[in-house]
Order: sequence, then structure tokens, then C-alpha cells
Amino acid sequence: MYDLIVLGGGPAGYNAAERAGHKGLKTLLIEGRALGGVCLNEGCIPTKTLLYSAKIFDYAKHSAEYGVSFSGASIDHNAVIDRKGKVVKTLVSGVGASMKKAGVEVVSQYGTILGKDAEGFTVKAGDKEYKGTKLLVCTGSSAAVPPIPGLREAVASGFAMTNREILDLRKVPEKLVVIGGGVIGLEMASYFNSVGSKVTVVEMLDHIAGPTDSEISKILQKNYMKKGVEFMLGAKVTSVGSDCVNYEINGKQESVKADAVLVSIGRRAETKDIGLENIGVLTERGAIVTNEYMETNVAGVWAAGDVNGKSMLAHTAYREGEVAVANMLGARERVNYNAIPSVIYTNPEVAAVGETTETVKAKGLDAKVESYTLKYSGRYIAENEGGDGIVKLIIGKEHRNIIGVHMIGNYASEIIYGAAMMVDREMRVEQVQKLVFPHPTVGEVIREAMFMI
Repeated sequence: MYDLIVLGGGPAGYNAAERAGHKGLKTLLIEGRALGGVCLNEGCIPTKTLLYSAKIFDYAKHSAEYGVSFSGASIDHNAVIDRKGKVVKTLVSGVGASMKKAGVEVVSQYGTILGKDAEGFTVKAGDKEYKGTKLLVCTGSSAAVPPIPGLREAVASGFAMTNREILDLRKVPEKLVVIGGGVIGLEMASYFNSVGSKVTVVEMLDHIAGPTDSEISKILQKNYMKKGVEFMLGAKVTSVGSDCVNYEINGKQESVKADAVLVSIGRRAETKDIGLENIGVLTERGAIVTNEYMETNVAGVWAAGDVNGKSMLAHTAYREGEVAVANMLGARERVNYNAIPSVIYTNPEVAAVGETTETVKAKGLDAKVESYTLKYSGRYIAENEGGDGIVKLIIGKEHRNIIGVHMIGNYASEIIYGAAMMVDREMRVEQVQKLVFPHPTVGEVIREAMFMI
């Protein structure tokens, strides 16, 4: 009998299991694939490994701008893929070691919830059944493949791929069409553009990067276009052929040739075939419904990570898993979703937290919105020849508190956590003015901007 059974070994599941184990709970973690889930095996880590190689290559191609000259810079895509595999293997083994250290038992099988009785929950994994007093569902998400004519056949043939398959693609396609201009699509467009593909992004919306602040997304698109990426915005894909993607734009039918297609139009919670119906767990549009404490409608059952559909980000999953375990043990912790940062790891990077210009208008908030060039930073100028990065601050007028920060430029991914703390702690302009930032850094632009807002 276990105190807790965790179903799913991604960021939410393995982190929660580790926390539970260290808290003294007898914990079982069930994962049918590799520990680390999508993030570690076919998402966050693999893509960042590829993007870092592309970034080094980009710097090499433009080194003369910084007074460094050499010839013959090239990139070996297969070597990049091999290194990606090595990085993933190292980190997956690290997760396994963490489970062992925390006393968590790991079963490498797919799990199905069989039912609930007075003692707790029964979960079947492989040919064995396991009993647990509490249950935490962290089965994650998978790439959505919509019913576009020809798309499923294209995926089956290998012509079209999701994020999972493209990370193992050994040959750089001459022409790559990306269906979807969100985070995954943009990151892969960035990588394959850097290594030589002619990339076309087909996006249904009139802008890229989803909910990203409109000013930031326009700057990002301009940077992509300078590198040769083409964008078809306001375009609806109507079908996928054997060597092309067909779409409708401005009332006209168009087509773009492709050697490979990436489908990246979003993700869906993985709730099918895990037995939720056997214990009556409520779902909505395929995702498990949870309250602010990560509790489901069934007593003793929690859900964390992508499977609850609240915020499909690995770092959100980490925190949700921690909150679930804390509440199992009697606390009443919550996740502050408004202070969760998001990052697009392109070159330049994009990072954001809190309200955007658009959400301020939609919510009717009384706020001041100002943008500042990153050229206020000496380090940014020294390291980014011709850079057009900015930081945008959104300040509540009544209390002069920071409610949103948005950046585009190098180091944005490493700076945004500080901004997230400002939003989370509801810090005021005057408080940030008194903080001491290291100099010279790009991040100090945030402080400098506080004296101008």
C-alpha cells in the first residue's frame, strides 16, 4: 500500500514524487515512456540543445561584425542530433537517480486507474496492480493533429512531423513548412533556418507567437524575416499533399512546396485510456478540471501539469506538482498563474510575465505601458551589433506596482525570473529603483526604466 501513486513521470510527476518522497510519503511513480516526460525527452531540453548549436553557428557567420575573422564555418546537423541525445540521456539518468535518493519506487509501464474503494485507489501497470491512498495524475500532453485533409496520412508517411519526430530528423530539409506560428513552431523554424532550410510559417492568426505582446511579436517577426523566414499570416491550412501544404489566405487558395512539414498548432491533455472514468474524475475539453489547490472533483485525487490544461509550461508543472503535494499534507498553497514567466528561446530570445497591452485593454485595467530600448544597456550594445531589443513595462497607475514585463533580446530568458518576482510580490516602481543591479548587464535596463516611467 502506497501513500501516493503518481501517474506520469514528466516535470509535474517526477518533481512531485521527489518532494513527496522527501516528505516521508511512500511514493510510487508510474511512467510508460522515459522519465522526464515530453519536456526532457522531446521538448524543452532537446530543442534548447539544437538552438544553442544554431546560435553558435549564427555567431560564427557574423563574427566579422565583432572584429573576429575566419572562414569555413559549418554546422553538422547529425552531430547536433547526436549531442542532443547525449544531453537527454544524461538528464534522464539524473532524474532516475533523484527518484532513488528520495526513496520513490519507479514502475516503467503505462498505468490505468481501475477504481476506488474504502482503502484508496487501484492502478494497473503492466500485469500488476498497485494500491495507493492518494493519487496524483500527471500524464501530460501530446501534439494536436487536427483533421485537416491529408495531414494524418502525411504524419503516417513521415512527410509531416510533430515536435517528437522532428527532433530526430537526420536530414535537413531543403524546404520546411511549419504549420503554426506558436512557440514550438518558431523555435524549430529558427533552428532549421539557421542550418540551411528554406522555412515558411503558415499561421491562422494575423500575428505570430500567440499571446505574446504585439509589439514584441512584431519585432521577433522582423528579425525572422531578415534571416529569410517567410510568414503566411491569416492563412488557414485546407489540406496537406504529398509534397505541399495548401492554404486559404485573403479568400484565395494558395500552395507552398515542402520537403518536410512540422505540425505545431498546439497540444492536448493526455487523458484518454488512463481510467479517469472509472473513478468519475471530471474533465473539460479533454483536460482534468482542478481547483486552485490542484484538487479534482474526486476526494484524494489531484492533477498537475499539462493534463489540467491551465498553463502548458514545464515550470508551471513543477510548481503545480509541489502545490499538490503540499496540499496533500495539509497546507493550502496556490499557484500564482499571473506571475508565471514564458520564454521563446529563439535568437533573439523573447520572455514575458504578467499582463500584456492586450490583456490590460481587455480587462479594463488602469495601467501605464511604456517601452524602452535595450540600448540603455552598455553590455547589450557591446554584444548585439544592430540589435533592436526592447523591454516593455506595464505599471498599475493606482499603486505604481509592476503588473507586466516583456522583453526581446539576448539574456531575456535569464532576466525574466527577476521580473516574475516583481509581479508576484506586487513590487512598486519605487522599490525596484532601490534595488542594486550588477553593471554592466542587460537586466539593469529594467531598473533604469523605472526612473523614466
